[in-house]
Amino acid sequence: MSLTVLSIAFPFAPVGPYSVGGAERILSELDAALVAEGQRSLVAACAGSLVAGELFPAPLPERSLASESDRRWYRWRFQAAIDRALSKYRVDLIHMHGLDFDEHVLPPGIPTLVTLHARLSRYRSEAWASHCDVTHFQCVSHTQRRGWPGSMGDVSVIQHGVAIRENDVNRQREEFAVSIGRICPEKNVHEALEAGTLAGTRVLIGGHLFPFQEHGAYFRQRVEPLLGRDDVKHSYLGPLDANRSRRLLARARCLLLPSLTPEASSLIAMESLAAGTPVIAYRSGALTEIVEDRVTGFLVNNVEEMAEAIRNIDQISHEACRAAAEERFSRDRMVRHYFDLYGALLTGDRQRMCA
Repeated sequence: MSLTVLSIAFPFAPVGPYSVGGAERILSELDAALVAEGQRSLVAACAGSLVAGELFPAPLPERSLASESDRRWYRWRFQAAIDRALSKYRVDLIHMHGLDFDEHVLPPGIPTLVTLHARLSRYRSEAWASHCDVTHFQCVSHTQRRGWPGSMGDVSVIQHGVAIRENDVNRQREEFAVSIGRICPEKNVHEALEAGTLAGTRVLIGGHLFPFQEHGAYFRQRVEPLLGRDDVKHSYLGPLDANRSRRLLARARCLLLPSLTPEASSLIAMESLAAGTPVIAYRSGALTEIVEDRVTGFLVNNVEEMAEAIRNIDQISHEACRAAAEERFSRDRMVRHYFDLYGALLTGDRQRMCA
């Protein structure tokens, strides 16, 4: 059966295989999978996005959206991109990925899936009022689902997935740890550096430093003073593309994730396991679901425990990490589950939706 899916991205982040955000990367994977299956994939996203199907672009803001009039203008332009897709094709299913899913105007009668890529507290409280008979919500971890209000009805769970590549596993490890993610207070990367110093292990950090005042102040005050000092010589590598990130993970002794926020999921933790690289993480949200303590890494509570885990990282088997990624976090598994959910939405099979 020929299927036309309209995927709607968050308006202010480009979609593509090398996107920064997890939502944009998952959308990109599903777009590519639909095209590979011979289906029609339409994507409403900001200009500069790279898609396998047909892109309906909207302008990407060139400056901070400080005023409400600016925000209204960009919302109107993004809605126009959605409307162009809906007027050009008969759409069978709409898949929404943005935090602002409730701000878009959609025609009634088209089955709609909303994937909740962020923790539930980040969505506007009024967003849930858009829930109706043709809208279905889906969480990206069981941890996230536990916070789902029962009054909102059933919700599906499909965990993220990553590509499993044969050449990603490197058994010759170098004497450094990595910490990869956005550079901001909630990701708490400076504690990875502190743990590395206590363990006598160099830490390489990589990630985007977005031009927000709070993020810049955090980097200058908490991260920068810990770089390049003492014997361990920690380094900040700047933003990393997907290929460089995979190569770095394949060489590292471990990945450090001292996040303070209740993570809805973590693609970088899954990618680390796919490279056979153990993960040492704080007990934050879905990280406790991804990392199996003392099997694929360590779950810890503070800097001192993270440092001790770095010292003991050789207790973790690279083969166990890789096996967990293949069994639980593969891209193929994720795509298959999404396609199954698409089918259930199209037929109205509510039992299959929440299986």
